[in-house]
Amino acid sequence: MPTDIEIARAARPRPITEVGVALGIPHGALIPYGADKAKIAGSFIQGLAREGKPQGALVLVTAMSPTPAGEGKTTTTVGLGDALNRIGKRAAICLREPSLGPCFGQKGGATGGGHSQVIPMEDINLHFTGDFHAITSAHNLLSAMVDNHLYWRRDPALDPRRIVWRRVLDMNDRSLRQIVASLGGNGAPAETGFDITVASEVMAILCLATDLADLQARLGRIIVGYGLDGKAVTCADLEADGAMAALLKDAFQPNLVQTLEGSPALIHGGPFANIAHGCNSVTATRTALALADYVVTEAGFGADLGAEKFFDIKCRQAGLTPAAAVIVATIRSLKMNGGVARGDLSRENLAALARGCENLGRHIANVRRFGVPVTVAINHFVSDSPAEIAEVETFVRRAGAEAILCRHWAEGGAGAETLARKVVELVESGKARFAPLYADDQPLWAKIGTVAREIYGAGAVTADKAVRSRLAQWTKAGFGGLPVCMAKTQYSFSTDPEALGAPSGHEVHIRDVRLSAGAGFVVAICGEIMTMPGLPRHPAAERIGLDGEGRIEGLF
Repeated sequence: MPTDIEIARAARPRPITEVGVALGIPHGALIPYGADKAKIAGSFIQGLAREGKPQGALVLVTAMSPTPAGEGKTTTTVGLGDALNRIGKRAAICLREPSLGPCFGQKGGATGGGHSQVIPMEDINLHFTGDFHAITSAHNLLSAMVDNHLYWRRDPALDPRRIVWRRVLDMNDRSLRQIVASLGGNGAPAETGFDITVASEVMAILCLATDLADLQARLGRIIVGYGLDGKAVTCADLEADGAMAALLKDAFQPNLVQTLEGSPALIHGGPFANIAHGCNSVTATRTALALADYVVTEAGFGADLGAEKFFDIKCRQAGLTPAAAVIVATIRSLKMNGGVARGDLSRENLAALARGCENLGRHIANVRRFGVPVTVAINHFVSDSPAEIAEVETFVRRAGAEAILCRHWAEGGAGAETLARKVVELVESGKARFAPLYADDQPLWAKIGTVAREIYGAGAVTADKAVRSRLAQWTKAGFGGLPVCMAKTQYSFSTDPEALGAPSGHEVHIRDVRLSAGAGFVVAICGEIMTMPGLPRHPAAERIGLDGEGRIEGLF
């Protein structure tokens, strides 16, 4: 059986200019990065906004809680986009850019799989068009300017004990989580640390900003620390926002690539959904909605994380109205949630499958809380038995939805045509009544509790007095109307990654909170989740290299 990279290399992609023209983007509005990828010029995007074109239907692809067995959310997003085009709809796909951390860590690449991939997969998974490098540089420029501000004791006077701006790197490196900087007479030694680039507030700002002016304004609102007088000191106070915006000017333009079947795909931004808001950029999504009748996008990890943040943060801030949602599940992952060891997943086990379906059932109910009609895509594996497929179909039917068996990994868009028709049915039904989970004026602590109880099934939400006090201070300072971004393990509804299925009544402890004033949300860090991941015992990097012809091998 050919590998994903072999399938991708066998493709005969169209010139990227042809892909753009088919979507309604003229040659002059594309900035080519070689023959197979390009950026969409900002001037063209501004023109679309001025024209006020009718918007296409926005379809979210989310998933059950992820397991090492895999769910194939990106693969399904690509397959659905191809299938919509196959049945005569004008469809575009919107994805996030992969991070180097998981590419070289545990997950591998993130461009889909089999015959449902976006290409060129090697470029997209590695350096692509340099967006992540620009974000990393802009973030660390601000870090350098904070240190320089302290060194020269400039006004406003920063309290060195209350600096909250860390550094970032797009790589899993646990040794950098906590460090001591400025040793050797280069200033006052201070404890700081690194987050992964996808957790950077700069990443979130790039993904949520509506234009370059909004980008710089949001950068200026970043809080880097607090002064000796207790007042917040911002990026604009340090006069760093202009230079950061200059570094991000090109990165702010969405990237256009294509699927193996030639469907247009806008890939832009890449925040993780377990430690950030987990959605591609607002600019890419709005551009696609102005050009296509159907826009298929994804949000990271399970619906408790990515979908909740897509609805409560991205859609709220950008004024987007999703028309339908697809929850991706695999029988293998459902059985793992039912207690089956990874080595036994190929064996039929209806009892474990029934237990694992409780996880899927809660995700279905959660998506419905937002007033969005939903269907389930069963991402097919050859080990799935007819009885297991029937068990999932029956369970989903009893939950009030329909499960569609999909074979897009093996067959491309043809294997997802039934799913595409179901999505069209949901969209055309007009049943969507989208509304966020909580109101803007709900207190910050109440917003955190609402997500924990209604989405995670928690019985109690706790935090130290210092955490509650910070939330109160931010509310007093005018930030009480912001949404909350929960940073939590992706493997469970609880904060315990080992608690699979659909646990209820557990405690969610809020270990820390961070104010992302520029991005426009408050991050609540739950349990032991880390904003700088580490590498596994045997990272994917050990299997990646070059073959005798200098081609990359081992990448996903």
